[in-house]
Amino acid sequence: MRDFKLKLVLSILAGIAFSFIFILLAFALPVKEEKKISIKKPKGRLEQISHAFKEH
Repeated sequence: MRDFKLKLVLSILAGIAFSFIFILLAFALPVKEEKKISIKKPKGRLEQISHAFKEH
């Protein structure tokens, strides 16, 4: 019976420690943020042609 209780307590403590590590990693690691790229509208005819080539 003592062996079973010891295994049970160690299993619970291991689960808590494992969860705690992942909770700390969730707060420590940075979240990837999408960078907003602003595309300016082409003004001249050459810029429009260049922009059309870049899209395709």
